[in-house]
Amino acid sequence: MDRKQKKRILIFLFIPLLAAVLLFTEDMTIKIITIALIVIYVAFIIFLRDSIKFAGPYISKELSDEEADEQLTDDETPETEESFEIVSKNKNLEIITAENYSPDFRIPKTTLKPPDLKERFEEIANESLPQGIGQDGQFTFVLEKMLAVIKEAYSAHTAIFFWYNNKKEKLSIEKYLSSTNEVANRKFDIEDDILSKIVQKGEPELLSDISPAAEADVIRYYTVPQAIRSFVGVPLFYDKSLIAIIAIDSKMGDAFGIETIYSLGRFVRVITMLITIFEEKHSDTISQQRLKGLLALIQPDRHFENEEDMIASIQNCAGYLLHWDAFAFVYFHPLQKCFKTKRIINNTSLKYVGENLDIELTGTLVGKSIVTGMPVKIDDTSAAEYKRFSKVESVSFDGSFVAIPVVYDNQNFGVLCFESLKKNAYSNQDVQFLKNSVNIFAFMIYSFSTQLLLKSYLALDLETKTLNSDTFKERLASDLYKAAQFKVSGAIALIRIDDFLEQESLFDGNPFPKVLASVSETIAQEMTPLNIFGRISEKAFGVYFFNATTKDVFLWAEKLRVKIARKPIAVVSKQTTYTVSIGVASANNKTNPDEVIYNADLALQKALERGGNTVRNIN
Repeated sequence: MDRKQKKRILIFLFIPLLAAVLLFTEDMTIKIITIALIVIYVAFIIFLRDSIKFAGPYISKELSDEEADEQLTDDETPETEESFEIVSKNKNLEIITAENYSPDFRIPKTTLKPPDLKERFEEIANESLPQGIGQDGQFTFVLEKMLAVIKEAYSAHTAIFFWYNNKKEKLSIEKYLSSTNEVANRKFDIEDDILSKIVQKGEPELLSDISPAAEADVIRYYTVPQAIRSFVGVPLFYDKSLIAIIAIDSKMGDAFGIETIYSLGRFVRVITMLITIFEEKHSDTISQQRLKGLLALIQPDRHFENEEDMIASIQNCAGYLLHWDAFAFVYFHPLQKCFKTKRIINNTSLKYVGENLDIELTGTLVGKSIVTGMPVKIDDTSAAEYKRFSKVESVSFDGSFVAIPVVYDNQNFGVLCFESLKKNAYSNQDVQFLKNSVNIFAFMIYSFSTQLLLKSYLALDLETKTLNSDTFKERLASDLYKAAQFKVSGAIALIRIDDFLEQESLFDGNPFPKVLASVSETIAQEMTPLNIFGRISEKAFGVYFFNATTKDVFLWAEKLRVKIARKPIAVVSKQTTYTVSIGVASANNKTNPDEVIYNADLALQKALERGGNTVRNIN
């Protein structure tokens, strides 16, 4: 009898022992406890027997062969006729242990790198935009890189991008990359070829087997047949309108499939996003430039000394408002009662009109704008024989032309003319913006001309309240005539403020206005009813003495020089003194005011040569 059978007999002998207890005891409590123990014991034996039965096959999967044999030996086996035997598929397992493990330090095999791999990659990845190109040039540069990727990705013979002009119903090549140079760089009408079908249907087109006989009719963007067998083209929509086509072809038959159309659709989406970004960037840039030009024109420190300064400011501002290759400012001359070209800027080598050319109001584009008071926009000046300014002009420009009248309060002060070598360069939005912007120009010209007119009626200098130069000369001519008639003497003194430092860093602003006011006030305090006091130039004053000798005026001038030099003038938080130089000349027996002033100026120059703060005279 084996050890397992003996173990089983001992386990089952425990039950008869408990049953004997029930026979020999009469205590009810002990009987109940004994019965419960028998039930629990029998249930435990049954549960243990079933668990061993079902767990046996799985133990062999997790334990080694020796451990499984040992556990099945120690535990009970099912009392069935079937026996379980664990069979190992491979008695001699190949296991890597510490004895047979040897580390492998060999480097994985890689593709041989060229020596200039890093330099070539950085050159491609960091390629910068060409210098001096505009918005269109930047987009073309990016488009060329995308076409290169498309051509290489699909092993295409040609990758090409067409713009579509809906107004003229024409296709034009913007950029292409091809294995041949025989691409027709021209515009294509919409006919019955494959590109025209894409435009007409607004759908992608796929050709897998183009016959050699039909190639020239199906594909028209080559000058000679290229043995093209496969073609795929997809439309590009922007703002719900077809604006372009991307196409690729191959000399292999069935080179493209439906999946190629879907892939090109992703490239189309990228290009439309780029167009949107470029459009927004271009709009923002144009808006900033236009705002910069208008602000420069109306900045607070902008002052126009004469008509030329005003026209120069208008010209500088026009450079920000619109792109142009030629600019002309036509100005109305109130005295001559005619319009003339006042300022001409030609940025090309082509022939254009010159300045001071009279504008013909009939038969010319500018004349039409003047007469009607409306803008004139010509998208293609080569479409007809247009005359811009005069019927006898000789202009070799072909492109776009815009004329904007400068009108304020029903008065036409001139015309702004812009011309570009590019056709359709100006949109209706550009014209509308210019029409609104020139109101500022018109008001500026109106204000400047009005100020000049008002100043011509004034006899006083606005800054010093003395006689202005023209009035001073008129009064001087009258007194010289009186002195000559009555045989009395006379003299004139020219008083000039000496040069001084006018650095804002020292005086926190220009001190000249305060110095000018202080000097003119000091001179005015020394005047008598027989004197004429006026401002000759920016820093010079003139004083005429009726019935006075040169010696008397010299002594008066010396006292005035000392008085001004000793009078402190407050400039912000500082006080300092300033000096004057004086030239005295006789006016006896002279009736020409310019001659008298000239002689006094010679004496003044001698005083300035001595370093200033001096009085000199000429008899």
